[in-house]
Amino acid sequence: MKIKAYTLNAFSKSNNGGNPAGVVLDADKLSDKQMLRIAQEIGFSETAFVKKSNKADFKLSFFTPTEEVDLCGHATIATFFLMKNLGLIQSGRYTQETKAGVLDIKVKEENTIFMNQNNPHFFEEIDKKEIADSLNISTKSLAADLPIQIVTTGLRDILVPIKNLSDLHSIKANFEKITEISKKYKVVGYHLFTLETKLNSTAHCRNFAPLYNIPEESATGTSNGALSCYLFKHKRINKKQINNLVYEQGYSMNKPSEIFVKLKADDKKIAEVRVGGIASNIQEITIEI
Repeated sequence: MKIKAYTLNAFSKSNNGGNPAGVVLDADKLSDKQMLRIAQEIGFSETAFVKKSNKADFKLSFFTPTEEVDLCGHATIATFFLMKNLGLIQSGRYTQETKAGVLDIKVKEENTIFMNQNNPHFFEEIDKKEIADSLNISTKSLAADLPIQIVTTGLRDILVPIKNLSDLHSIKANFEKITEISKKYKVVGYHLFTLETKLNSTAHCRNFAPLYNIPEESATGTSNGALSCYLFKHKRINKKQINNLVYEQGYSMNKPSEIFVKLKADDKKIAEVRVGGIASNIQEITIEI
């Protein structure tokens, strides 16, 4: 059976930047086994499959090359950017059904796509030495005034504050240890960040998810949504900044990426999380399964 699919780079900052995702439209007749096979053939960290929904405008399923995941930010951005580019949708508001819940999507006139994520949940703080050892660094490379903490806006991540940009880019992680720690804490992986940036952004990030066969990811929408909530909780950003947060990622992979985040919050509680970006390099491919 031949399946038409698309590939494109979500959250791209330049033509060679962003995070590649696969997208399959009209996927209602595909089984989970077939979707996994297609994701393996495409070979990207995630492929999105678009189906009809009784609860929302669309239903999206997300598969890595090894298994299904509840939500994927960059594949969502890729999907709605593609549908807008193909004329299947117009600017406006939409809803998507996912295994992480029904989430709102906003398609803006200039083709920036924003997706709502779940409001944050904050979990335990983790011993710094345990995480530093898995990254092959000293605890001195970690930011002293911020905790390592598990946070989710849809997917659980360990957020790891690094002291500066040089330390962040020099990290050569032990992926076997990260995999074991990810299993131990039931997380997708690590989202490392430093508040020292290249382009006067909110933070500069790297993301490791070897448990899901993703050694490093160049742009991670869900993780940067969680990071925004973490920075607000720990008073590193204020209410004047929360509607215009920008994250740099992928530079260590020569895939410059830019992720936008907007929060709505009062002094203590976050009421809304939206993550956005653009995409580039749309290509149509055929997969045989």
